[in-house]
Amino acid sequence: MPPLFEDLDFNGPLSSARADQLLTTLGPLEGRRVVDLGCGWGELLLRAVARGAVGHGVDLDAAAIEHGRATAEARGLAVTLEVGDAGAWTGSADVVIVNGATHVWGGDPVDHTANALRAVHELLRPGGRLLLGEGFWQVPPSAERLAVMPMVREEYRSMAELVDLALDHGYQLLHLSQATLDEWDDFESRHALGRQRWLQANPDATDVAARAAAHRTAWLRGWREVLGMAYLTLLKP
Repeated sequence: MPPLFEDLDFNGPLSSARADQLLTTLGPLEGRRVVDLGCGWGELLLRAVARGAVGHGVDLDAAAIEHGRATAEARGLAVTLEVGDAGAWTGSADVVIVNGATHVWGGDPVDHTANALRAVHELLRPGGRLLLGEGFWQVPPSAERLAVMPMVREEYRSMAELVDLALDHGYQLLHLSQATLDEWDDFESRHALGRQRWLQANPDATDVAARAAAHRTAWLRGWREVLGMAYLTLLKP
């Protein structure tokens, strides 16, 4: 099946307008070292580099990294993209981006966010910023909705609880926003495009059709209007 980057700008509910807004919350980026951990094909990182940042991205997906490199070359951007374990990256940075990738630090899903906040705090220089994209419950999920979602209630928090968790790990909150329903629907629709094209060409692939149906059910009967995506800009004092 075609890779996600054929139909998506970002691998999450993020519009270009919001991406620009989020990058602005990071302050002047000229000459600053920005590291995107779990970067995928690195579109947000590339936009930071276009603003003058020195960029480095890490992801295990070799095809995504290769696409990011090709995109950077086409845009004339100097950035390093590494195939590797983002959760094991060591170094220091002025800005760290973790967008929908707290799982790279492993452990129980319930602990992913805390693990990421703790690990990134050690990587950031004093005065550095973390751009965190993380799920949260917009409303408490019912048992019926949880039954069709590939996640547990304890994996996410309310927005207020998510902010409290960040503060408890030594950060200060500089900016907060959340994905709109339009951003979510656009992402989910474009996420499904490659699979749908593939199924049109391979109508007998019942296993793929079943996975597509399960994902559609999880989206429409599970997390739609229940699971949100928060974007927090956090300062390490």
